[in-house]
Amino acid sequence: MYVGRDMTELSMKPKQAWTNKELAFFHHSLQQMTPYLNAEGTTIHREIIQEIEHRGGLKKEATPVLGTKEQYD
Repeated sequence: MYVGRDMTELSMKPKQAWTNKELAFFHHSLQQMTPYLNAEGTTIHREIIQEIEHRGGLKKEATPVLGTKEQYD
């Protein structure tokens, strides 16, 4: 389960101030709802994707315990 700032708080912050975990969680959430997003939701999702790309993606090195996917829960 995600524990962190909610979209209401994050919407008042630039995407550059979001953590990788916040970007990963909301990207995943919006990706699941893509067919149902209105224009504003689509814009927010696109901005999240652009920030992830600007940071070079969300990949990290694998460890024996964790995979390479960003863990947000």
